Amino acid sequence: MNKLLITNARLVNEGEIRDADVLIHGDRIEKIGAGLTAIDGATVLDAAGKMLLPGMIDDQVHFREPGLTNKGDLATESAAAVAGGITSFMDMPNVNPQTTNRQALADKYQMAEGRCRANYGFHFGATNSNIEEIKALQVGEASGIKAFMGASTGDMLVDDPEALEKLFEHAPVIVLTHCEHSPTIRDNEAKAKSEFGEHVPMSEHPAIRSANACLLSSSQAVDLARRHDSLLHVLHLTTAIEMGLFSKGHRSDKRITAEVCVHHLWFEESSYETLGARIKCNPAIKTADDRAALTKAVNEDRIDIIATDHSPHTISEKGKTYFKAPAGLPLVQHVMLCLFDMADAGQLDYERIVDKTAHAVADIFGVKDRGYVREGYFADLVLMDPNKPYTVSPSNLLAKCHWSPFEGHTFQSTVDTTIVNGTVVYADGELTGEIPGQRLECSRAR
Repeated sequence: MNKLLITNARLVNEGEIRDADVLIHGDRIEKIGAGLTAIDGATVLDAAGKMLLPGMIDDQVHFREPGLTNKGDLATESAAAVAGGITSFMDMPNVNPQTTNRQALADKYQMAEGRCRANYGFHFGATNSNIEEIKALQVGEASGIKAFMGASTGDMLVDDPEALEKLFEHAPVIVLTHCEHSPTIRDNEAKAKSEFGEHVPMSEHPAIRSANACLLSSSQAVDLARRHDSLLHVLHLTTAIEMGLFSKGHRSDKRITAEVCVHHLWFEESSYETLGARIKCNPAIKTADDRAALTKAVNEDRIDIIATDHSPHTISEKGKTYFKAPAGLPLVQHVMLCLFDMADAGQLDYERIVDKTAHAVADIFGVKDRGYVREGYFADLVLMDPNKPYTVSPSNLLAKCHWSPFEGHTFQSTVDTTIVNGTVVYADGELTGEIPGQRLECSRAR
């Protein structure tokens, strides 16, 4: 097996930053130390003081395969992911056909084999009527069970109280919820339509997908999880008012965990003026005060995970009027750049970024041998250059939709090198052509 020695790195891992060398043998980390020397023909990668991190595990992406591949697919979006420092991802079930039975789940894993540059796991979808499929689900088959407790498409809205009770009672693995209260949203949509007709300004989106709509639904999810003692992970929180639902502290002491997505830490409602539908997403980007509260919650360990909710749509779709423009934006290629800029601004520290994007995800989902830089673990690593600016332009975008809300923006850091299972997949601004992604092993059970 090939050997790769990374020297002169600033290792950010398990709450500390230190100088270290890392020897990789095959797909695993063999040794971590100082002053390691190349032996047995190992290739040497001189980090030259760059920061070495465990690769991000993104627990929430929409890579659009099967059925929606005009927007993205497992190959294109995993390419964008590794260019952004993501070495593993967990994909959502609202595709076509939806991943709401075990056969569709198995088919999806088969589609991914040999095509993903990053490691992959797939969430199973809950509906109002598939409780028997959920009961039959085995630990390890799915990374989690996704429940849309808010407006969604097709059969994936779980709004039947009895179905929700059964889901939280019987789910064999962690339940992930999208929390928005659909009746409140429908009322707000009707008010907006009566005032503006079909030409509702995008700036109305946080009023339509309101803080109250979020709180009503997230409160219900937390109550269900407490009553049934189930594992719950509430996705993409957006409001200050919801933070009171979640406790501070380490995730090892929690059965209910919380997540924020990078765009809710980066943008706020004034951004609609320049970006419009490009930042239309569900739940909506809200106020500057909400953004500040989310950042505070990350820093006090009330929020456990930072993710992307990468959701590409074509630029022509995004050019439509409010009710026709789809929600979601592409984010995997620039998530770590955003977070490193936040560190430069004093809003986050590097150790916490690593904890929220890698360590916590591995712990909460029971991801085997990943998420940490440890001897014997898979070599899923990213080198970040915090002193090399990176300007986003159409020429360096890799997502199939080929647009970004960050176009023209210069970040202060660069993703230098991404390594998946010991193989360099991205270096010096280019994909290497290697496709070493493996299926994630997720073992956490209720």
